[in-house]
Amino acid sequence: MSIHENNFKQIITSGIAGLNLDASQTQIDQTLDYLSLLQKWNQSFNLVSSRNNLDMVERHILDSLSVNEYIDGEYILDMGSGAGLPGIPLAIFNPDKKFILLDSNGKKTRFLQQVKTALNLQSIEIENSRVESYQTKHQIDMVVCRAFSSLAEIAKKAQHLLSRDCKILAMKGKFPEEEISELSEEVKVSNIVELKVPGINSERHLIELSKG
Repeated sequence: MSIHENNFKQIITSGIAGLNLDASQTQIDQTLDYLSLLQKWNQSFNLVSSRNNLDMVERHILDSLSVNEYIDGEYILDMGSGAGLPGIPLAIFNPDKKFILLDSNGKKTRFLQQVKTALNLQSIEIENSRVESYQTKHQIDMVVCRAFSSLAEIAKKAQHLLSRDCKILAMKGKFPEEEISELSEEVKVSNIVELKVPGINSERHLIELSKG
């Protein structure tokens, strides 16, 4: 099924509506263009495990957008962005915010640069660096990550980026009870949200971390 077929566009539009998001025609077109690039590059570089378009929409695009209402602040860091998830979908739907997409893999950051150019996403910066080595030029208001590492490892790698008001939003599948128990006293769980993603029946959770 071609990404630009009308019925596929309807699937995306319906899924976005299911997340209670308002989408302009430009945002729908940017999402379609992103998926088209993701599908093309994925054939050579294995950016994501999904191989069919519907799977990419539900497991990656809509899953990323399921945390949209919890995004706050001006500068948002997508830690271990990979193929741009959740950073690219969130940047499309939050053009008023600045997104820094950080990844240590050069082929992935080259893909992200291609997406930035093709979609004319002026609100994003691409950084090819390990998290623990990254020195920010901005005050980071929020760190987001998806399928990155354990909560304790996430907090450890991002600790130099966290101010008192900065939060980490870690996207997880099943409720990570053991990972939470392994957190140090310097980090606290400030919120836990069970996410609902259109088309996905498996458990999804958002864990918000802040300085203890």
